[in-house]
Amino acid sequence: MSLSQIYFERVRAQITALEQRSLSAIERAADVCAECLMRRGVIHVYDTGHLVSRELINRAGGLAAFSPLHFDLQVTNPNPYREAHGVGAQTHPGTVRCIVQAALDRSRVVPDDVLIIGSVSGKTPYPVELALQARARGVFTIGLTALDYSSKLQSEHESGKRLFEVVDLVIDNAAPYGDAMLTVEGVETAFCPASGIGAAVALWAVVAGIVERMAAAGSSPTILASINRPDGKERYNQTIEHYKQRGY
Repeated sequence: MSLSQIYFERVRAQITALEQRSLSAIERAADVCAECLMRRGVIHVYDTGHLVSRELINRAGGLAAFSPLHFDLQVTNPNPYREAHGVGAQTHPGTVRCIVQAALDRSRVVPDDVLIIGSVSGKTPYPVELALQARARGVFTIGLTALDYSSKLQSEHESGKRLFEVVDLVIDNAAPYGDAMLTVEGVETAFCPASGIGAAVALWAVVAGIVERMAAAGSSPTILASINRPDGKERYNQTIEHYKQRGY
């Protein structure tokens, strides 16, 4: 069997594990998100640079109510001598707290919204701090992470906690420790990560549940139409205007 065939087998096994581990959490997420949208709330999506923030946003067949959340602090102050001696570019707990607070202050996140936070390892300071501060503001937080991976890692946040320990609801993407699924003799490092596919499948399953619940309640959500159809641009613009007026 070729490695490409083995890869497909591993993906099928991962999706099966994802369903077994996380279906109840996915159904709960769909409940919370549908309720949020029907009261004119917004679902915000933040991740640490992998698939989630692009997969769900502005996609044909996706929901207009998904809003990306991204922030950073850009400081331009190059100096080869200081760089060589490790001066600057440090991430202190107080800095993390201030940046996250400023980001939420300047965002359009309000109480009773939903915030999906994606972090495969779940150990880095910003996702953990974002979850803590968002919850303190009355936002429902959903952590999308890899429990087999994250549970074996030490947190870099000052609390000592990882993402799955600080959010309201955890969806496990079923990625293995280290993320990569394949190995081969003669290649030192494992390859073909699992987390992106698991995250995408999990969150589209959440979307399916949202649409199902809202349609049953007579409040079908605004779904983006393909811009590549002959009337695509016109339909897309109409869809955005529809969402602006209704809020879901």
